[in-house]
Amino acid sequence: MATVWAAVTVAALCTVFAVVLALGQAVAARHRAGGAADLAALAAADRALEGAEAACEAARRVALAQDAVVVRCAVEGEVADVTARSGFGPYLPTVRARAGPPAGSSGRAPTDVPARPPADPSGDVPAEPPGDVPAEPRGGHRADPLAGVPSDDPVRPPAGSPVGAAGEPRAGP
Repeated sequence: MATVWAAVTVAALCTVFAVVLALGQAVAARHRAGGAADLAALAAADRALEGAEAACEAARRVALAQDAVVVRCAVEGEVADVTARSGFGPYLPTVRARAGPPAGSSGRAPTDVPARPPADPSGDVPAEPPGDVPAEPRGGHRADPLAGVPSDDPVRPPAGSPVGAAGEPRAGP
């Protein structure tokens, strides 16, 4: 009787091991396809201004280098939308990725933001910051991070207002 129980236990453990191995292979296939799609979309977005055909060709080359194939490639403006498939074992996952500049970005750094000096590791702040940037208290922390920032929220009054969020007077200074 012990031999039967041992055989059943070994069979059950082998089954569990096979399932875990299959799940690991599926996850690895998904990650490989995802990485290939991400890299292909970045390559296509990098070449987007050269035209859709050049961008999609770059995506195909990058996907091929990752042992994947591009299933779909679309370029609209500077945004590339790529779908890639990668085979790993019996699994063929297909993953979609998009790449391009951030929404609302003009592709260049803003020029109207005042530059701040690099943070001092000791926590000391220079006596006079450049331009019209207000000095921060010692330690590099502001008492109220929203102080002086106008609020468009009808529930929250502007910073520095003597009235609290619910309309009652604020306590303290």
